[in-house]
Amino acid sequence: MLCRRISGQTPPIHGWVTLDWGFGIAYDTIVVIVLDTNVLISALRSRRVASFRLLSLIGTGRFDIALSVPLVLEYEGVADRMLADLGVSGSHLSDILDYLCSVAIHRPVFFLWRPTLPDPKDDMVLELAVDASAEIIVTFNTRDFLGVDRFGIRVMTPREYLQQIGEIP
Repeated sequence: MLCRRISGQTPPIHGWVTLDWGFGIAYDTIVVIVLDTNVLISALRSRRVASFRLLSLIGTGRFDIALSVPLVLEYEGVADRMLADLGVSGSHLSDILDYLCSVAIHRPVFFLWRPTLPDPKDDMVLELAVDASAEIIVTFNTRDFLGVDRFGIRVMTPREYLQQIGEIP
């Protein structure tokens, strides 16, 4: 299943840089974010939370998400363990993960910044964000990512990010 998701597929082209020929200014048109696993799990648990709204905006062109094989494996492993508590069946979970993989920017992470954060699984999220030139890590555990600003990355909750992009007041 994972091979179909990540390996062997050409990722969609995202993050186009447009050039204003009149002034010679380059604009990055799409913000790249990385979703921590807790955001995905929260979205699968309830349709009434900010993380579900954020998940529903993936693939709409408002932003791009970056994924790596280790992060997809973590998404799948945690969701499989919690399947009884989630509002989706196993086949729907597989479809959701397939969709995320189909619209995401796929990044193989060739370098490690470890140890940077207290939790090695958080380091994996940070490494992906650095490699993908992501601007934002979206997580509920913002204090677990203290210090990532030195990489030029901001950390936000789903609600904070939705407010920033104007999806909620």
